[in-house]
Amino acid sequence: MDNYMDSLKLWNENEKAANEFINIVGKLWYDKSVELILLRSLLVNRGSGKILNKHLRAEAVLGKPVRVQDSLLIAKAMLGENLAPARIDIGRLNSEWTDEHEKYHNNVTEFVRDKLSYIIDAAPRSNKVQDVILYGFGRIGRILCREMTEMAGNGTTLRVRAIVTRKNSVDDVLKRINLFRTDSVHGYFHGVVRPCIDEEKNELAMLVNGQKILFLEGKNPEDIDYEQYGIHDALLIDNTGAFRDRESLSRHLLAKGVDKVLLTAPGKGDIPNVVYGVNQDTLDLKNEKIFSAASCTTNAIVPGLQVMLNHFGIVKGHIETIHSYTNDQNLLDNYHKKERRGRSAALNMVITETGAGKAAAKALPELKGKLTSNAVRVPTPDVSLAVLALDLERETTVEEVNEAFRIACLEGNLIEQIRFSQNTEFVSSDGIGDSCACIFDAPATKISSDGKTVILYLWYDNEFGYSNQVIRLARHIGEVKSYRYY
Repeated sequence: MDNYMDSLKLWNENEKAANEFINIVGKLWYDKSVELILLRSLLVNRGSGKILNKHLRAEAVLGKPVRVQDSLLIAKAMLGENLAPARIDIGRLNSEWTDEHEKYHNNVTEFVRDKLSYIIDAAPRSNKVQDVILYGFGRIGRILCREMTEMAGNGTTLRVRAIVTRKNSVDDVLKRINLFRTDSVHGYFHGVVRPCIDEEKNELAMLVNGQKILFLEGKNPEDIDYEQYGIHDALLIDNTGAFRDRESLSRHLLAKGVDKVLLTAPGKGDIPNVVYGVNQDTLDLKNEKIFSAASCTTNAIVPGLQVMLNHFGIVKGHIETIHSYTNDQNLLDNYHKKERRGRSAALNMVITETGAGKAAAKALPELKGKLTSNAVRVPTPDVSLAVLALDLERETTVEEVNEAFRIACLEGNLIEQIRFSQNTEFVSSDGIGDSCACIFDAPATKISSDGKTVILYLWYDNEFGYSNQVIRLARHIGEVKSYRYY
């Protein structure tokens, strides 16, 4: 009984600390535009159980204690400082406090002032507010809207102003709002959404966490005057997939109020295909107006390929993506213009093509001509798996490869893109709602007997993870910048 009560008491103390921590996370975000994350996991609008689980996962990756009480202590000290808008990994700060608290004589205020000296009393990196138009409101469009409205804070970063669809009656809008509010894969929206309809003014909108978002009808991109709705210099995110080349996407730029266009699919021709974290710094933001966020699979594999290139070199390789079915397939057997996709998505594994190998070479030119790729659609609604079979320039071991990925998720340019998993029981549904571009499955890594061929397994939420990559790129294109401490 004593052990039972001791364990329960410890849990209660941890949960109390987590709830107090949640309160401070909210104050930092809504009052100061300071977003706390924990090894790339979102903390805003998360419950105490999730907060504690994220601390446990951080312990597994970092290999040291990550106590919620220490996160609370650090967050309290941060609240007392004049911080500029920033995104701060409290997991890193927590780890550094564990290692260095004696150096600061256990004075957490001194510790925070030293670590965040360039953020305290600093001018904001950017004063720009970026209006966003979502052109299309399908799977990706709705998740983008969920994430951007949930993380709007005080409204000084990306803000969704309008959603464009082909049909726009009151009934259509009410159906779209319901699809936004409830999702069979991702669950209920973490917020408050309600219709905002004025039929006399012919105004159809929804109010999401206090943010008014218009529903507009548009059959031709160039016909809409966004400026009449107070929308100016907007970043239009095209989620339809109907326009893929520069000529067709340029039609959006003819509409009043649109400044730049971001496509959520691979772009054709000379459109820059971008995997955020890898090649966004090559963009000419002053002169280029049209960008592509590539595909979900490309965003999943390129970070892993970058790690392997940096550490081991790649001679050649093959990528096989085991992909959840999509709306492009038929629910039951019926005619489809593409081979095999006419067969029931819910009943079959379906071999199909993917351009991820060629697209990866656009982000990593060193790989041009070295990769082949193919795909198998499988009867799951979300979360896919990329299997990378790579011939390397030098010998290696499973341990060395896994350590390279563990470090990549903690340090460098790919910390938002790669999550490191040591879970030997991980299955696809465990990846639902993960914001990283890919989840590296360390226990699954295989190496050939000569040490020069490696098989890697990268999970990815092809909806949620990809949408977060799109948002990261949108912030970059819109130059909505904040300080970082990762």
